[in-house]
Amino acid sequence: MAVVFEKPTFAQRFMPLFRGFDLPLLTVVLLLAGAGLLGMYSAGFDHGTRFVDHGRNMLIAGAILFMVSQVPPQKIMQFAVPLYVCGVALLVAVALLGITKKGATRWINVGIVIQPSEILKIAMPLMLAWWFQKREGALRPLDFAAAGVLLAIPVGLIMKQPDLGTSLLVLAAGLSVIYFAGLPWKLVLPPVLIGGLGIFTLVLLGDQLCADGVRWSVLHDYQQQRICTLLDPTRDPLGKGFHIIQGMIAIGSGGLWGKGFMAGTQTHLEFIPERTTDFIFAAFSEEFGLAGNVFLLVCFLLLVWRGLAIAAGATTLFGRLMAGAVSMIFFTYAFVNMGMVSGILPVVGVPLPFISYGGTAMVTLGLALGILMSVARAQRQDPKDPLPAPYATVA
Repeated sequence: MAVVFEKPTFAQRFMPLFRGFDLPLLTVVLLLAGAGLLGMYSAGFDHGTRFVDHGRNMLIAGAILFMVSQVPPQKIMQFAVPLYVCGVALLVAVALLGITKKGATRWINVGIVIQPSEILKIAMPLMLAWWFQKREGALRPLDFAAAGVLLAIPVGLIMKQPDLGTSLLVLAAGLSVIYFAGLPWKLVLPPVLIGGLGIFTLVLLGDQLCADGVRWSVLHDYQQQRICTLLDPTRDPLGKGFHIIQGMIAIGSGGLWGKGFMAGTQTHLEFIPERTTDFIFAAFSEEFGLAGNVFLLVCFLLLVWRGLAIAAGATTLFGRLMAGAVSMIFFTYAFVNMGMVSGILPVVGVPLPFISYGGTAMVTLGLALGILMSVARAQRQDPKDPLPAPYATVA
């Protein structure tokens, strides 16, 4: 009788790495990635290697998703404080030693030029999820106040750069965690009512508030101009209002079914500004029409719904808060981008996930999805089911 040790095949070793992956979530992400490649091929056909680079960025994001998904949420939580502290320190360094481009100081050279505010899109919800996890079962009003301070520091530094778009994304991610942690409605309703009243007042008194010579001390001049242009794009149709007007023309001209792939006149005659980045939704709408827009909306809603479902089934408070925050990050990205392109929100630099070109944003999305998939795997995977090891047979 002989004992023969047989090694597991490559497939036997590799397939368990995908065990516990959430297939509905993965399917929606692949659909959005396909739509992004299709839209980028058309919108970026004369932008050199934009299409190839967009595909490369997606592959990098996919690799990051896969690697992060292998890390249990408990280990991800260990990076919360160091990542947050590092991000805030880099934001302070940007304020003191940053690189200025087009009037904004958002970058710093640390051997390579980076934009530290991108780190906070993930570091901020991670930090707040860690904060509330440590206080699970003993939350006090003071804990919510401390969380507000932790959120206000990076948001204030990012707005100072100035970068309204990124500050809104970081703020939304942080507020999502605070809300999901159990913030009482009596503290939620007053800011919502004040914000609604402010918007109503702005619309009602827009002509007076946007008159020549009137300055809003709480905003930079360019931010004030963006809001005033939103209220009336015809104030400066060839300047500040050009983006909004051309975006609305492209969306409207697409009709029900669109003009067809590679047939968008507003896109290919270069009327749409930033058509491969912030305004790619307008190019996509022109060529694929309302049907294409509905497809994107349904995909994003399914992505957010699936993320919230994963959050609801998470085994720890940290996983629940982090998964919920990631889901709302995708909602905020899509809502703000589509809203600004269609003329219902001010123009800010927020890309459309998987559709817009951008390496840093794609990496951030891959990291966020990796965390979401890690939470999903943690609630499905059996800890008693290890990876295959060499086994013995009797011959």
